[in-house]
Amino acid sequence: MKLFGYFRSSTSYRLRIALNLKGLEYENIPVDLRTSEQKGEAFTARNPFGSVPMLEADGRDRAQSMALLEWLEEAYPDPPLLPAGSEDRYTVRELAHAIATEIHAINNLPVLRYLADPLGHAQDDIAIWYRHWLSRTLGPVEQRLAQLHTGDFLFDRPGLFEVVLLPQIYNARKFDYDLSDKPHTTRIEAACLALPEFERAFPDNQTDSPDYIQPAGE
Repeated sequence: MKLFGYFRSSTSYRLRIALNLKGLEYENIPVDLRTSEQKGEAFTARNPFGSVPMLEADGRDRAQSMALLEWLEEAYPDPPLLPAGSEDRYTVRELAHAIATEIHAINNLPVLRYLADPLGHAQDDIAIWYRHWLSRTLGPVEQRLAQLHTGDFLFDRPGLFEVVLLPQIYNARKFDYDLSDKPHTTRIEAACLALPEFERAFPDNQTDSPDYIQPAGE
């Protein structure tokens, strides 16, 4: 497998976590979003969406992170990203899709760039926009977690919800979003970040990150 992505892309981050949780080996191939490499002819010839992540697997180039996560779960069911029962699966999907559709879709890089140019909004205004949409969905997510009385993870181990949550919390911290009133969310975040699968997927630990430090002996 080859994962084409960008260290700070939240959707690429999702796929790195999921692949690590599945125990699947993959080659990480950086695509520079700062120079719009993903919009170049060579890339769009393979992925017409002109977006990351793109996963080259089983002779096919696959795009769109949520569809990719579903494919991984079907093609490589063990260990699972979804719990066994239909009600628990619904709970996971309810929370994961709320974050993916109500936060990420409206706060992703193309939207933020469009707000700046051509619409002409200042960076401070864009940050207000970003935090508004975080609050609109992270608040209800926290309330749902409180209703469920979760432990370190939504269920007994990290899965689809944590895969989608962690990149968004990383972004929230970048925009100085106050998480002090979200103890369930931050507890799950801390438990995930303590695991090697999440540590390896962390943006700063990717070779295309300016903060990357090559491990000793490599």
